Amino acid sequence: METAEATITLNNAGISKVLLETSGVLAAMAKDTETIEKIAEVLVSAYRKGNKMVLFGNGGSAADAQHLATELLGGFTNHSRKSLPALALTTDTSALTAIGNDYNFEEVFSRQVDAMVNAGDVVIAISTSGNSKNILKGALAAKARKATVVAFTGADGGKLKDICDIALRVPSNNTPRVQEAHITVGHIVCAIVEQMVGVPA
Repeated sequence: METAEATITLNNAGISKVLLETSGVLAAMAKDTETIEKIAEVLVSAYRKGNKMVLFGNGGSAADAQHLATELLGGFTNHSRKSLPALALTTDTSALTAIGNDYNFEEVFSRQVDAMVNAGDVVIAISTSGNSKNILKGALAAKARKATVVAFTGADGGKLKDICDIALRVPSNNTPRVQEAHITVGHIVCAIVEQMVGVPA
């Protein structure tokens, strides 16, 4: 398991090292795909019942939330299907700055969850450490709303793993490697969901 942030040497060997680290993390995940299957299953079930996917994260994880929401709102590989409802709570700068300023930055996702999430929705909380306070509060708010809460996190899982219904724990503590695995898993899940519930427009 990769545990330290890599120092990249600007040469072929240094670049190859990073690529091999990434492939090694993904290969380790390929030995146990049950968690990925469960995530896809709960999303397929939610969509078939008329519910939606909601995602949030900080920094690179915020970008991942937006990326994966777009794959289902638009088309992942099937551009002739109907749009599937997916919402990233990281995109409304007015909401983020107002809540952060008027309340506390720890509340930026929980207050949006209180307004946007319904029972039966699937909420994906993304945190490489599993300990970001605003992510934890958002996940707890989603549980209170009776949503299924999925964690995308790193090897330790932090406090987030204990809050969520399903925890995807990438076997690395190296933030870039964890983020790379998150988007790969997200793409796999989007492909399965699109195949199972994507109907022609």
